[in-house]
Amino acid sequence: MKLNILSAAMLIALMTACGHPSVPSSYTSKNETPVIFPDYTDVTIPCNIAPTNFAVQDGSDEAVARFTFNGGEYTYGDGAKISIDEDEWKEMLQASKGKDIKVDVFTKKDGKWTAYKTFSINVAEEEIDPYISYRLIQPSYVAYEDLTINQRNMTNYDQDIVYSNTSVMNEEEGQCINCHSYQNFKTDHMLFHMRQALGGTMIVNGDKIEKVDLKTDETLSAGVYPAWHPTLNVIAFSTNKTGQSFHTKDVAKIEVQDTQSDLILYDVDKNEVTHIANDDDELEVFPTWSPDGKTLYYCSAHFVYTGHKPVVDSTIIDTATIEKETEMILRYKECKYDIYKKSFNPSTRTFGERELVYSATENQKSATLPRISADGRYMAFAEGGWGCFHIWHPEADIQIIDLNTGKKIDVKALNSSRAESYPVWSSNGRWIMCESRRDDGNYTRPYIAYFDKQGKVHKAFELPQKDPYFYTFFLRSFNRPEFMVEPVKVSAQEFTSVAKNPEAKKAVFKK
Repeated sequence: MKLNILSAAMLIALMTACGHPSVPSSYTSKNETPVIFPDYTDVTIPCNIAPTNFAVQDGSDEAVARFTFNGGEYTYGDGAKISIDEDEWKEMLQASKGKDIKVDVFTKKDGKWTAYKTFSINVAEEEIDPYISYRLIQPSYVAYEDLTINQRNMTNYDQDIVYSNTSVMNEEEGQCINCHSYQNFKTDHMLFHMRQALGGTMIVNGDKIEKVDLKTDETLSAGVYPAWHPTLNVIAFSTNKTGQSFHTKDVAKIEVQDTQSDLILYDVDKNEVTHIANDDDELEVFPTWSPDGKTLYYCSAHFVYTGHKPVVDSTIIDTATIEKETEMILRYKECKYDIYKKSFNPSTRTFGERELVYSATENQKSATLPRISADGRYMAFAEGGWGCFHIWHPEADIQIIDLNTGKKIDVKALNSSRAESYPVWSSNGRWIMCESRRDDGNYTRPYIAYFDKQGKVHKAFELPQKDPYFYTFFLRSFNRPEFMVEPVKVSAQEFTSVAKNPEAKKAVFKK
């Protein structure tokens, strides 16, 4: 017995020496879950995710967390921070697949310790895609002097710059970059847009990198929102005439609106553009493919311009004609999108007639940014009161419907009281990621939720960072987060070399 006691004492001393603090022997129990940030209490995480480091937010001077798993336990603490050793974390995850890790948090304040109610971190058996990418941008409306597209290794905290606009900008000319996209989660075929100075669409086609000008005389604009076909070397784009308007009182601050938008198909190998949909009274936008590549989903708003200011009691109050941009601003809450689909024949590369998939307008809502799960059964999308840019609308949420039944599923665990937008599925369909402003209402962060085999959404958690205070001090928004099964292989220097070419390959319109 003495030997066992001595061994235990030596183990505790060794753990403390190696950075593992001791759990207090005397404390007052509190029947409350600790308030931590980011919030990882009772979440379900992938079995290959980076450590979920957090900080305790009860004003304490010191905190210790004990992680108990199938096979052992570890303790961590550094002031209010709980920073987990990466090798030990991998050990915990591997031992806890399909099970959970129990976490006990102890905090010290005014010399006294408090023990909070135990919470669980559930570990799913399914992995998450090992990479994501996103654009980092200041949450302003006109400034983009410093933009990057970054990729992040989900199994650790490594982050690399895919492309930076500062590599080509100068004092006279600025460049905006956005809308990165991949073919079937892989990076051998990918793209992103560069606008204004040295503009064009950067397209990686196997071992070839080209800057392409997708604007033709027959189209509204160059390609805007992209969707690369899962197997063919063709890309669906929307073409848009987009503008911004600003609120002086509304908490939403800004409206981003399309006054015109169509859909086009770009054949990468032939460098040819064709129309998919270009109805004058429809604003078609946000294309996305089904996983089998036989259906194109997209959003469309029926909006008929009158050329006059809005009517009151069926009477035109001003007979003077106005521009489309002005009329859209005056009627912005009338612009509501539904979700449609068109069948696609991969052999002939032709589309069928449009079919209504989901009517948001029936409930005076607007649905945008549809994405289809890996099994083709579920469709996730953003839904708000109006318009197409829901990240500026605090009431906007992510919705998911079962395409077999047409019914919505419960998504309370994914959403918050603030804006959510841009949902994307992992390649195995078990994880859904969205951008959210739930932290502070201003900055957009990636949140991830487990979507189990029964179609249940579990509590969303924030993308883990090495420093628990990272999101408090990092003054950039994460825009358009996308899953990838591999990293981008083209270096930032290679992209810069192509970007600096003043000439872009001109796409040809095929009638």
